[in-house]
Order: sequence, then C-alpha cells, then structure tokens
Amino acid sequence: MDIKKFILNGNLVIQISIGLLLGILLGIFLPEAALSVGLLGDLFLFALKAAAPVLVFLLIISSITNHKSGQKTNIKSVILLYLLGTFLSALVAVIASFIFPSFLTLRGGQEIDILPPSGILDVLKDILFKIVDNPVNALMNANFIGILAWAIGLGFFLRKASDNTKSIFNDLSDAVIFIVKTIIRFAPVGIFGLVAATVASTGLGTLLEYLHVVLVLVGTMLFIALVVNPIIVFLKIKRNPYPLVFTCLKDSGITAFFTRSSAANVPVNLALAKKLNLDEDTYSVTIPLGATINMEGAAVTITVLTLAAVHTLGIEVDIFTAILLSIVSALGACGASGVPGGSLLLIPVACSLFNIPTDTAMLVVGVGMTISVIQDSMETALNSSTDILFTAAASMAEESK
Repeated sequence: MDIKKFILNGNLVIQISIGLLLGILLGIFLPEAALSVGLLGDLFLFALKAAAPVLVFLLIISSITNHKSGQKTNIKSVILLYLLGTFLSALVAVIASFIFPSFLTLRGGQEIDILPPSGILDVLKDILFKIVDNPVNALMNANFIGILAWAIGLGFFLRKASDNTKSIFNDLSDAVIFIVKTIIRFAPVGIFGLVAATVASTGLGTLLEYLHVVLVLVGTMLFIALVVNPIIVFLKIKRNPYPLVFTCLKDSGITAFFTRSSAANVPVNLALAKKLNLDEDTYSVTIPLGATINMEGAAVTITVLTLAAVHTLGIEVDIFTAILLSIVSALGACGASGVPGGSLLLIPVACSLFNIPTDTAMLVVGVGMTISVIQDSMETALNSSTDILFTAAASMAEESK
C-alpha cells in the first residue's frame, strides 16, 4: 500500500475509524501521553472554529444569488416538499431528543459560565439584537444569527447583480470550501487527539454517551424515512407510498450511504428518475437542487447534537423555543451542502439560540466528527433518497390531475 497516497487521498471513513481506535487504545494504556496529544484535537477544533463563520456566510450568499426564478410550477411543488420535509425532520428530532435525551462529556465545556434564556421572549430579544449586529463584528465573534441575517439579505439583493459579481461570490465560496475540505482531511488526527484525551480524562463511559447519540440519530432518521416521508408522499399522491419509498431507498439511499455525498449521488438519482418515467424538465432541475436544499438528515444532526449540548449544560427549553430551534435547524440544514461534515459546522448556529458559546459548540462538533462514520452515511442516505422521492411524488401528483 502507498502510505503517502492513503494519507492524502485515502477513504476518510477508514482513516477516522483508525484514528478513533488508536485514540481509545492510547487513552486506556498511556493516559499521560494521551493527555499530551489532546493538543492535536484542540488544534483541529480551533481550525474548524475559524473557518465556520466565513463558510456559512459565503455558502448562503452564493446559494441565494444563484437561485433561478421563473421555473416550471411543478418545480415549486417539489421545493415546498423539500422545505416541509426538512422542517418536519427537525421537529421530529426535537421530540426524539426530549424522549431520549443525550448527555455529553464536553472536555472544558462545563467550566464556562452560561446564562440560559428564561423563555421565548428572551430568545427572540436576543435574536433581534444579534440580527442587527455589525457584519464584521458578527464574523469576528462568530455571531451566527447575525451572519445568517446578513448573508440572506445580501444574497437576495445580489440576485440582480451581474454574472461577474455572482461569479466572485461563487469563487470565494469554492475557495473556503477547499480550505474546509483541507481541514477535514486532518479529521483522523484531530479525532485521535480528542478521543485519546477524553478517554484518558473521563474513561470509557464517554464512548457509551457517543453510542447513545448515534442510536438517537439513526433511530430518528429511520423514523423519518419510514414514517414521516411516506405520510408526506401519501398526502401528495393519495395512494400507498411504500412501493415508491422502498424503491428510492434501495436504488438511491444504499448508494448514498457508501458514497457519503449527495452531489456524487446526483447521477444515480437522475438515472432513477428516468427509470420512473418522470418529467425530465422537472427532475433535471430538482435533483441537483435537492442536493443543495433538501437536507432532512442534516436537520436531524443539527437538532439532536444541539439539544445534547442543551441537556448537558442543564438549559431549560420551552415548547416555543423548541419550535424555533426546528426552524433554525431547517434553515441551517439548507446551507449545509457542499462540504463533508457540513451539517456539523452549522451546529454553532443552533447553539447560539441558547447562548451556548462557540467554544462549547465546537466541542459538540468534535463529538459529531467522532461519530461521523455512521452519522454522515445515514444522513446522506436520507438526504439523497428523499430528493428523488419528493421529485417523483410531485410528478405523479401532477400526472394524476
């Protein structure tokens, strides 16, 4: 085996698995050395923390400025299904997180003094002040609500800008994505440091916490794929949705599970759409678009891990704040495409609703990276299979009229 090629271009899942295993072994047998290599994990999280605000800002601007209006009416129906499915996924994840609450050992996170909001009015007031924050200040202090507001505003007004201006934002977005991809390549080393230091300082019990989070994530995504999505499709096509659901999961979801990329699975979905005899003018647009904005799995990931941080820190959440979290998670999920582990980098956006500092939120991101071997595969399978599922449902509903 070419070691250099494996390190630079090898399968990231295998590399993270190796880093995870080595971190556990080092934490058990050489705890003092494990605490020292914790620096590698801290550097990895610090790099992600530096890139996340700029990434969110440019991704959202680029996504909105390149949205083309005036498309066929049937496409609007698919987009509405995408948005509805993403919101309901976040809402289901909220319910699952309250029924099966997750608690995490956040190394260093418990030492931070956090003042939780007392209710929905405090949350809304805090959001309003964050929205009107200076954009430079928002970027410098990782005020993700302010970043989100400025990016959406600029994106909508720049839709009428020249192609050259749009191209600049596309290039900037691509450049930051490349930088983040480079950082992600170091994930195995970062995970090695994080896990080694965590096991050395807290013991193997932490891994059981991670297993609980994985079970909540996987269980929620399966519930959405097998219960929520079929209900949505049934309401659209007015007949048994499961033959279509299972076809999409078999022909699209399984492939996406192993490729772990919605974009890479676009050709698979296009071929399946042709096999199902769907309207080409519709699916040629909605399938690539779905790889960008239809992010049910990402909404689940953002919500579950955010509420894991909330439960860990003892923050009380009322029903209105939970609904608001669902909306923020759904909006954040729509901007999670284009980057491996992109949904994890948007966790700080949701955490900011509860005044959770970015440093603590990035510790949660580190947990997400540790379980990403399973989390990202399930997330991509749900995202990609739903792209073709909702496209097919909208097309079938249109044909039956």
